[in-house]
Amino acid sequence: MLWSRRESLPGRSCRCLPTGVLVCAPYDGGCRERQAGKRRGVLLNGLQIAVDFAALPLRPDVFTIPEIGGYGPFALRWYSLSYIFAILGGWWLLAKMITRPGSPMTAAQLDSFITWATFGVILGGRLGYVIFYNPAQYLANPLEVFKVWDGGMSSHGGIAGVILGCIGFGIANKVSGLRTLDYVATVAPLGLGLGRLANFVNGELWGRPTGTDWGVIFPGAGPEPRYPSQLFEFALEGVLLFSIMTMLFWGTNARLRPGLLAGVFGVAYGISRVIVENFREPDRQIGFLSTGLTMGQTLTLPMIVAGLLLILYALRRPRLPATA
Repeated sequence: MLWSRRESLPGRSCRCLPTGVLVCAPYDGGCRERQAGKRRGVLLNGLQIAVDFAALPLRPDVFTIPEIGGYGPFALRWYSLSYIFAILGGWWLLAKMITRPGSPMTAAQLDSFITWATFGVILGGRLGYVIFYNPAQYLANPLEVFKVWDGGMSSHGGIAGVILGCIGFGIANKVSGLRTLDYVATVAPLGLGLGRLANFVNGELWGRPTGTDWGVIFPGAGPEPRYPSQLFEFALEGVLLFSIMTMLFWGTNARLRPGLLAGVFGVAYGISRVIVENFREPDRQIGFLSTGLTMGQTLTLPMIVAGLLLILYALRRPRLPATA
């Protein structure tokens, strides 16, 4: 057995991960021990999480290098690994995409762009968190801004950083920054989805308390089961949005209408985020704003408006030739 203990809540059977995350699912009657050669499971519908999911050896750290010569220990975290896979995966996908006629960049320029995008997403993600989510802490301790390994990244800030990276890359290479952004918007859901999976494994950014059958008890979040809102975001911002963007890029000529793909991304991501924020616990240091919205919803609304404007702009202009 890989879980550390089995517990029960009224109407649920729960198993605890080694990290303390307790995954719960409904059961018929009381807790039942496994019979030899047999496992009595529960069939779950939709987004219900199976009890046996708790058997997975999930930990915040992928591995840890012990202290050597007074330095360390050093740990590779799942969240860091999600960034690495997102950058490499996005690089690979973009390399395939720019082979289609009408690409805004060459294969040689792609390598340069990845550098712009990487710095944009990391710097933007960090500064976005500092400015929007915890300015008081970092004003009091400004050197902590550089401690990225301690956590604290904002998806909205990361998106803003990538936009600025596209603009800078476009100016430096004399290519269309808007068309570059269209291509990036197509692969961005890959990074968003991987990041949400890492959030779930780390037991952070959890959901609001729930009485439903797929509640998860996270360490530090109290005894009540909560929505696995990270998985909701993975499904909408990651899987669904990636499917939509991929279909539009490869199945239509949307890439030849500058701003269209970026606009669709802005609207679709915005709607997804507004929906999931209703299941996600607001950040402790902020709570709900005076408008009754969360900070995530507030930052998302301008994205929806900007996305709609980009879509209108793209559809009102003539389509570029495939050789553009």
